[in-house]
Formats: sequence, structure tokens, C-alpha cells
Amino acid sequence: MELISLKQISKESKVLLLKELGYGSDGEFVLDSKREKVLDRYLEIPVKIDNMVIFPGSEIILDDNELSISKYLEEFGDVL
Repeated sequence: MELISLKQISKESKVLLLKELGYGSDGEFVLDSKREKVLDRYLEIPVKIDNMVIFPGSEIILDDNELSISKYLEEFGDVL
């Protein structure tokens, strides 16, 4: 499996990826199907499109920060 950093992908491509996963964006934040801001699963902060992370095999969208990533790996194991 090849890992791709979302940091290197254009904002337009990120929006297209989100649409394929059933999400959207207002240009700054990730939005769910009800057009509400998606909250980080662990910190409950709105996830910005420029700072989102999605792990392989998952559709969980997190904020790209050490605490959320470590909590995700603790809950789901090492997915890399």
C-alpha cells in the first residue's frame, strides 16, 4: 500500500476526495452530509481541510496533530 501525504495535494483535490467519501467543504473546514463542521474524534475541534488526516482503510477524518494521531493508533492499532 502506498501512503500519500495530503499536505502535498491541492485544496481542490482534497475537496474532490472529501466528496468521494460523502463529505464536503466550505473552503476552510471539512463538512458532513448535513453541511455541519466535522469535529476531530478525540479533541472535538473542527477539522480544517488544510490540516486533515485520513488513515489507510479508514474514513475517519482527524485533525493532523500528535494527540489525535496517537489516540487513533491506540484505538485502532498501527495501520501503517
